[in-house]
Amino acid sequence: METLYWKDGVLYVLDQTVIPHDVEYVSCRTYSEAADTIRSMQVRGAPAIGVVAAYGMVLAALAALSKNREELQNELIRASSILIETRPTAVNLRWALERMMARAAAAEGDSEAVCAVMLNEAEAIFGEDISSNERMGAYGQELVPQQARILTHCNAGALATAGFGTALGVIRAAHRAGKEIGVYATETRPYMQGTRLTTFELMREGIEVTLITDGMAAYLMSARGLDLVVVGADRIAANGDVANKIGTYGLAVSARFHGVPFYVAAPRSTIDMRVPDGARIPIEERDHVEITHFRGGRVAPEGVGVWNPAFDITPNELITAIITEAGVLRSPYGPALEEIMWTEGT
Repeated sequence: METLYWKDGVLYVLDQTVIPHDVEYVSCRTYSEAADTIRSMQVRGAPAIGVVAAYGMVLAALAALSKNREELQNELIRASSILIETRPTAVNLRWALERMMARAAAAEGDSEAVCAVMLNEAEAIFGEDISSNERMGAYGQELVPQQARILTHCNAGALATAGFGTALGVIRAAHRAGKEIGVYATETRPYMQGTRLTTFELMREGIEVTLITDGMAAYLMSARGLDLVVVGADRIAANGDVANKIGTYGLAVSARFHGVPFYVAAPRSTIDMRVPDGARIPIEERDHVEITHFRGGRVAPEGVGVWNPAFDITPNELITAIITEAGVLRSPYGPALEEIMWTEGT
């Protein structure tokens, strides 16, 4: 199953709001439609959002095919400004848009030539994401014991990327290496990505998975024990602080108390060296309806106050290691992150 694919000038995005009951694709013919899939959570996961944004820029270029270079550039700026506002926390979105804009500016020729160059760049971003996830999985699975009980939070699998996955990529690689693993997946309230998506992915892969509520994780560590926790990330600050799905911070605190290694798996495109620490990462707050309603019906009293941050910040001192496509990084994270990001730029 593909998270997204491009065919004949149309971007097809797997609608993750209907999984596991249905498997349907949304067709995007304009950058506004691509932005809508991100905004509505039909596609989610930092790497996948970045790839969709890249193809959204191609759609913007195609719509301006008859315009001159200056007019095309203005259309691209307009599209980029709309796409960047869809999800503020995941830095892959900005990274992909800046890469696409730079590629368009450097392209030679008329608008048609620019479109061709931009499509090639989007396809490169797509392919690089899959290959980086596979390398990440190879590095990460070395940290997994031969027999392992693993906890993961939210969905950081193939559905959150162009393919293979980050945190679930580590789990998938360990499974394919013949390791005997059992996975606990949190529900991940309020959007239930663990319930709907992580269990769906792991079961399709033939990996043993047990679903728990978010509030059970600390007791799970105490009563049954775990060998490791592995999660993804939506943004990693220059000092190694990590923004990830709400609830991650609490898991890291519990893991530290119970002596369980806590790993973060994320590509270099998720690392934001412009942000010195987690306090500077913008945290998206979502509609209160996600908490007050269930299946369209109200479950909370009318008028109750609601706070619904979609992400939280896990301090770097609670993280055992960060798994990237460039290797496994350990504290002190600042120099380690700077080194791999400098290597990427050379």
